[in-house]
Amino acid sequence: MANFNKVIIAGNLTRDPELRYTPKGTATARIGMAINRTWKSETGETKEEVTFVDVDAWGRQAEVLAQYMKKGRPLLVEGRLKFDQWEDKNTHQKQSKLRVVLESFSFLDSKGADSANSVARSAPAVTAAAVSAPEAAEPEGPPPEEDDVPF
Repeated sequence: MANFNKVIIAGNLTRDPELRYTPKGTATARIGMAINRTWKSETGETKEEVTFVDVDAWGRQAEVLAQYMKKGRPLLVEGRLKFDQWEDKNTHQKQSKLRVVLESFSFLDSKGADSANSVARSAPAVTAAAVSAPEAAEPEGPPPEEDDVPF
């Protein structure tokens, strides 16, 4: 049987990213996101529900999120679901939580002088390869000839 574990969510951060480092020096950031859904009921009344999701980021992506993201800013996240289980130290009860492990993300707004009125626009997705790979040098010489295309 084939398995597929992919999540794409867009929402606003509920708190500033919490950046930490493992003993080996790997960066990790935990962010909380709120995803809103609105709909009309059968009576025509507008209803809204909010889903809160915890997201874990690792490596350079964690550092980029911690540097540029703040509470309230919109973000698009692609990742996978992870189910964590542990025993509470005080009550010795089993606890569990479903969270998202970030694989790539896109900023959904541009931080300007007045971020509340900024127009939402999508930036390129930031993947693990994109933040760790150096940028390729532009080839020197004349640009390639272009065809005269009427559109």
